[in-house]
Amino acid sequence: MSNREKYLNAFVKALEVTPGEAPALVYGQSKAWDSVGHMSLVAALEDTFDVMLEMDDIVDLSSFEKGKEILRKYDVEI
Repeated sequence: MSNREKYLNAFVKALEVTPGEAPALVYGQSKAWDSVGHMSLVAALEDTFDVMLEMDDIVDLSSFEKGKEILRKYDVEI
């Protein structure tokens, strides 16, 4: 499975959305991505890519695209 597929699956499972919905998600603009969903997503990303996100990155994780940018800082290419 590619990193792109793993990344998409993390969103799908953590936020309980469809693969088609995930790329358009923005934190706070969806019932699925509330504060509880956010922490589930962070945990899913950390587990999936074996990284520990810094607090600033957890706060900055605000969209599907922003998450890709953040993971690049941890040498994860999506």
